[in-house]
This record gives sequence, structure tokens and C-alpha cells, in this order.
Amino acid sequence: MKLSGMKVMRKEFKYWSPSLVLPGLYVGNYRDSKDASQLDRHNITHIVAIHDAARKLHSDKHYLCVMASDTPDQNLTQYFPLCNDFIHAARLRGGNVLIHCLAGMSRSVTVAVAYIMSVTSLNWKEALKVVRVGRSVANPNFGFQRQLQEFEVSRLMEERRRLKERFPSLALLANDEEQCQVLLSSYQGLLLSKDICEGKCAMGEVCPAGLCRSPSKRVSRRKSSSTPPQSPRLLPPTPVSGSQSRSTTNLSSLEGGGGGLGGGRRARSGPAGLGSMAGGSLPPSRSASRHDMDMAGLQAGPSHQAISNTRSHLHRVISAPPSPLASPHLWPRRTPES
Repeated sequence: MKLSGMKVMRKEFKYWSPSLVLPGLYVGNYRDSKDASQLDRHNITHIVAIHDAARKLHSDKHYLCVMASDTPDQNLTQYFPLCNDFIHAARLRGGNVLIHCLAGMSRSVTVAVAYIMSVTSLNWKEALKVVRVGRSVANPNFGFQRQLQEFEVSRLMEERRRLKERFPSLALLANDEEQCQVLLSSYQGLLLSKDICEGKCAMGEVCPAGLCRSPSKRVSRRKSSSTPPQSPRLLPPTPVSGSQSRSTTNLSSLEGGGGGLGGGRRARSGPAGLGSMAGGSLPPSRSASRHDMDMAGLQAGPSHQAISNTRSHLHRVISAPPSPLASPHLWPRRTPES
């Protein structure tokens, strides 16, 4: 129990303290930049603050403040030469540099990777692995990774040449190359032991670095969204109230009067006298009854059309939505003819 507790404390301290990437080069978060005791413990003399509200916090430190957001469309390539000059000059003078953003995962890591590419022979993927060995939560967003790739293809050789002309000293070159090779050789072992993560954990696996999102929320959200709404066609038929039955009966008597739709005859059993109107019995199809009803209304004239519309409205109110199983129609009983 003591060993596991010490391991957890060591991991939390690693996340909440500046991470040593190369000699004299640290990567951290905003909390690290505010903690004066940690800065003194690591002998931090220069700070590169790159986030939305970058400003100087300690009067005894040298600052380079870069205003940049952690979005894929934020252009960080334009700041690479300025940051490289600030970091390399500080390291050549024996100082220790802290590069920090808010979380110490994306913007600060991107600047550190660009610097390592510029002062060594590593490409951007190898430089990112070097940073991840020192800081396991390093994971620039896809826009910054694309900018690092484009920087390697189009501007890296020019930047290396510019740095050599501005800083002719080779004091750091051999040591940086050696340290990078050592870190690269240990990268695969750390990846297999799950001490670092590339942000590609499979669903259901616990990310050792806390980079990958928990799959539990995705599964629950997918289950809740996959349940289709209940179809109204599967609802039971709506019972007919007494007032609705009386309304239908009155309509039937209206149709049975002289000059009505039934031609003086009372409504037969079926959809309110449609059998006599259509010249025979009709199928129980709801769409067919409505069609015949509309045609009869057009032939009978305006008053008959009004009666037909009223009957259609009552049918829509009284009748239940059609069910997959056949159900008896709730029509008024056939009255004996006088």
C-alpha cells in the first residue's frame, strides 16, 4: 500500500510540477508559473508564457509573453523564431527556461518541439517523443501538429541556418543530440509500460496519462439517443365519449333528411352513410372514405361540402390512429328504416 501510494504521489507531482525536457528546458502549466517555490527549486530564470492572458507574474524573472489561444487555427509558426532566440540565448548563458501555457499540454509543448527541431537534427515526430518522455501529458492539438509538420517541410532548414548565424556557439549541440537519442531509445519502453500515452487508447482502456476521454459517457449518450420515439400508430384506440357519440348521431340524422347526402335514406352501417352515397359498400380504408367523401361534397354543392367537411373533422377527432391490428370501428348503430 505504501509503494502504490508513493507511485500515485510521484505521478501527481510529475503532472503538477515543471517537467524537465532537456538540460535547462522545462515545460509546465499556469499553476507551475505562479508557484515561486517551485521556480526557485528548479532554478528557473526565464519564462515563456504562451496563452490567452500571458503576462509577467514575477519581477525577478525574464519573460517572453505570447498571446495565443489553444485552437487548431491559431498560427503558432509565426512565433517560433522569437521563442527560439529567447530560449537558446538563456540556455547558452546557463539559465533554465520554463515554457508554460494553461495546461502544459498543447501550446507550450508545440513551442518546445519547434525549439528542439531547430537546435538538433530531429524531425517533429521525434522531437514530440522527446518531450513526451519528460512530460507524459504532452499532446498538441491537430492544428498545431500540422503546423509543426509544415514547419519541418518548408522552414526548418532556414531556421537552423539562422540560429547558427546568430548563436555561433556549439556548447549545447553535442549534449542536446546525445540527450535526445537517449530519450528516444527509452520512448518505446515507456510506451509499452503505459507510462506515457500518444492519445490513442482504445475504447474501454484507462489512459495512463489522462489524455483520452472516458468511454462511459459516449456509451450512455449513444444508448439514450438510439431509442426511437414511440410511434403514434401503436397507441390503443381512443374511446368515444357520450358527447361525441351524440354529435355523430345528429350528423347521421342530418344526412338522412330530405335533400341530404343519403337521398332521403338513413345512414347504413359504415362510415356515416358513405355506403349509400358511393353506390355500395366501401372498404374500411380510412383514406378511401375520405376520398369518396370529398368527391361527394364536390358533386352535392356548397352545403353538402360543408356537411362533408364537418363529418371529416368529427372522424379525425373520434377515430383513433390506425393500428397494425384490425379494430372495430366506433360508428353509430344502424337505425331501422321507417
